[in-house]
Amino acid sequence: MKVRLITVGKLKEKYLKDGIAEYSKRLSRFTKFEMIELPDEKTPDNASQTQNEQILDKEGQRIISKISNRDFAIVLAIEGRQISSEKFSQILSDAKLKGYSNITFIIGGSLGLSQKVKKRADLLLSFGLMTLPHQLMRLVLTEQIYRSFMIQEGSPYHK
Repeated sequence: MKVRLITVGKLKEKYLKDGIAEYSKRLSRFTKFEMIELPDEKTPDNASQTQNEQILDKEGQRIISKISNRDFAIVLAIEGRQISSEKFSQILSDAKLKGYSNITFIIGGSLGLSQKVKKRADLLLSFGLMTLPHQLMRLVLTEQIYRSFMIQEGSPYHK
């Protein structure tokens, strides 16, 4: 099984890249971890609702093209379920037991995600009602994925 993180936009900050690299290295003992960065659409200042929807649709098409039917897709969305780290770990473990070949996480761009991407999700997941920068969320999510494997192993890391 492989864990994939599909994101819209490029990660720029070195400290975030370093943190993700560290957790990716730690994850390598449990699973293959892959990050896929898709280009974001340029959003004009004062874009209309129609323009924003067109941008979301284009980004959504790129995301959907990277997800197979055998992927367990977890979409990060503010309206998603808020769960504990233990429950998160159980969901990942259950997906593996159900025979999914990939667990694919999706983080949208600055405008969010299209409805088509959200409908494809097997789980809409929220890390809370606060807004976090999309780039920081990549690091937080990668740490939580690592934490979930450590929970499954019974490691004291989670304590």
